[in-house]
Amino acid sequence: MFELEKIGYEWYYDFVMQCTDKIKEELIKHIENNITEKRKMHIYAVAEEAKKLAQRYGVDVEKAEFAALFHDLFRNVPEKNLNDYIKQLGLDECYLLNSNLAHSKIAAVIMERDYCIHDRDLINAVSYHTTGRANMSDLEKIIYLADAIEPNRSYPCVEKIREAAYQDLDQACLLSLEHSIDFIKSKDLYLDKDTIMAKDCLEKKIKKQKGEKE
Repeated sequence: MFELEKIGYEWYYDFVMQCTDKIKEELIKHIENNITEKRKMHIYAVAEEAKKLAQRYGVDVEKAEFAALFHDLFRNVPEKNLNDYIKQLGLDECYLLNSNLAHSKIAAVIMERDYCIHDRDLINAVSYHTTGRANMSDLEKIIYLADAIEPNRSYPCVEKIREAAYQDLDQACLLSLEHSIDFIKSKDLYLDKDTIMAKDCLEKKIKKQKGEKE
């Protein structure tokens, strides 16, 4: 009985791996054929950074790579087309005329609908990679950070966030969120509530952990 169960499990594992490889193959083909060179460079860089962070924090490396490859599939899509996607997919109207926020939500839906990926952690990692959210999983934090610190990124305090990313996942996310909020406010842009909630949640978590250590 044990051997039969073992064989059954191995067959299922091999089947899942074959499906995963097929999806990855299709995904990379889409990236190569439909994404600009600059965006491709960013997506692949985020994937490599996500894999490194996943190894550092004991998160599934393949899942981190998958989420990273999906995260910006719709980043360079014209705003009019994004607006059409938002309406067709029944997404919140707050994403209309806002490609910076819309692309992640659309990618998450397409990931599930067209690529048959139903892993909620993967979907959330793609959906919230721009804004963050309260109670992010480690995978979500990794994709959020990898997007922010990949080697091609250059902005004030990025080196500080990069250094923190390999020391304390929560602290690094908080630093990145604080920078994003300051930038958005300085440009008088729309500040998504999920970003505020992500910051508040991490502040409370870090404060609680600090209090427990004292």
